[in-house]
Amino acid sequence: MPHDISLIATITMGFVLAFLGGLLASKMRLPPLVGYLLAGVALGPFTPGIVGNADVASQLAEIGIILLMFGVGLHFSIKDLMEVRAIAIPGAIAQIAVATGSGLALALLWGWGIGAGLVLGLALSVASTVVLLRALEQRNTLDSANGRIAVGWLVVEDLAMVLALVLLPALAGALGGDARGAATQFAGGSLVTALLFTLAKVAVFVALVILVGTRVVPWLLLTVARTGSRELFTLSVLALALGIAYGSAELFGVSFALGAFFAGVVLSESDFSHQAAADSLPLQDAFAVLFFVSVGMLFDPGILLRQPLAVGAVLLLVVFGKSLVAFAIVLLRGYPVATALIVSASLAQIGEFSFILAGLGVTFGLLPPEGRDLILAGAILSITLNPLVFASIDPLLAWFRARPRLTALLERPGNRFSMPVDRSEETGLRDHAIIVGYGRVGEIIGDALRAQKLAFVVIDENRRRVEKLRKQGLTAIYGDATAAGVLEDAGVSSARLLIVAIPQGFLKRRIIELAREANPQIDTAVRTHRASELAYLKDQGIGIAIMGERETAFGLLRYALSSLGCSDDRAQAVVQAARMAGEGGAFEREADIELPEAPAELREHREQ
Repeated sequence: MPHDISLIATITMGFVLAFLGGLLASKMRLPPLVGYLLAGVALGPFTPGIVGNADVASQLAEIGIILLMFGVGLHFSIKDLMEVRAIAIPGAIAQIAVATGSGLALALLWGWGIGAGLVLGLALSVASTVVLLRALEQRNTLDSANGRIAVGWLVVEDLAMVLALVLLPALAGALGGDARGAATQFAGGSLVTALLFTLAKVAVFVALVILVGTRVVPWLLLTVARTGSRELFTLSVLALALGIAYGSAELFGVSFALGAFFAGVVLSESDFSHQAAADSLPLQDAFAVLFFVSVGMLFDPGILLRQPLAVGAVLLLVVFGKSLVAFAIVLLRGYPVATALIVSASLAQIGEFSFILAGLGVTFGLLPPEGRDLILAGAILSITLNPLVFASIDPLLAWFRARPRLTALLERPGNRFSMPVDRSEETGLRDHAIIVGYGRVGEIIGDALRAQKLAFVVIDENRRRVEKLRKQGLTAIYGDATAAGVLEDAGVSSARLLIVAIPQGFLKRRIIELAREANPQIDTAVRTHRASELAYLKDQGIGIAIMGERETAFGLLRYALSSLGCSDDRAQAVVQAARMAGEGGAFEREADIELPEAPAELREHREQ
């Protein structure tokens, strides 16, 4: 029976082309986002070949926007923002004002209206948080003082864009666009009344979300978590994200993006926020890819040939104009040149909020389609060039350091006292242990090592867990242990023992490889879940590999043998034989280990 498969076709082609484009971009050392956008261009109506269904892609993009904004809200931290507020808040506001004014000037020069100029300027003023986080992770500076200033700066930009998304529909009529919505009808054309009505609706929505959501959402998640169903918990997270976003649009007339953002903010205050983030991440990533593909479908590459000067002007404003303004603002606030360079490089691109603003501007008749094409061209080109911009930081910093008089003139005294503590410093430890993953397994190990006064460093991807450990006086590093520089920050070259307590097998192998490259003599202890992986680890000469379910059985077996009259030595021998039996049996390298009552240091390396 024939039926419409446009949805299946669009999703399939979107994922396939995005995968190929993202893989190609990664091979070229470019952000995968570039590949996703180019996949959309290939699927769009302006290029030959397969053409996707634009209406279906648009709705998929809306889901992508909801999940993107939900993720932004879920990771939003008022504490982190307040830590860098002295530079992030005034700096971001000033930079947005200058960039918006510059975009408005370009639009007026091209003969556009004020409304188009404001949308263009706002779209060019905000950088992509996704691109920034990837760049900082690659440089291993995400958790540094300069990295947190850059992230805080972009968080302020995101909040400003959320406000712009709220006000733009109410201002559309006054700016020469299509006047739509209840606010305009209620106001009878009065700009002030329309703004007040819009802000009142948003205030009521925010109040309900915060007052009711902070009580209902944690209770609901706790109730679902108690069922023990992983899929039901994941479903509850997605239902909350999509439900609050859709309800906010239907009941209060605010955008899907705003509703999703506050849904994430509410969940971020829950004890289940990290699990919610982990469970929603795969779907968030998938629909975010479809969002970027749908954006690429709207792009007409012909703009590069028809208006090369306009494209060049937009690119110069994004890559150089914003960066120079940010560089000057950071220095005027009394921060060092290194901080100014990091922030400047972070702003030398535009991304997801720019696309959302451009789409909203076209929808309300404020921005001409060629304006959207210019914004998309600026985004694709600036994101492509951003790795080169970050690569220029070290040479520029060396250039400034070679000119101490110029550097001293630029680094005037200011708000240095507000500089956050750099958390990426070397540990200074020797002969210590490194625990990768501080969940249930890692925490048990850490508590025991701490009780014996043995030194160790924790590496974990859970930011709040890391902050909690630091408050307890422990050395903890936030990040992925496979990322460049993270193991180095943990002092792997001088460590005696590496304990890998994460469940992901493919990550464990890479962590072990990186640790041994830096320290060939490091001892290793690994948690595993599969017998086949045990065989691989044994071949690699791992000190000890433990498979949880098997070790539980061995513990019960030993007790059973003792209870049935076997001697301790015989029980131990039977357990050891069972441990070694079968393919990839759990193992420990043969050695006689004596545990002193109060060991002063970790055991010596075992001989191979």
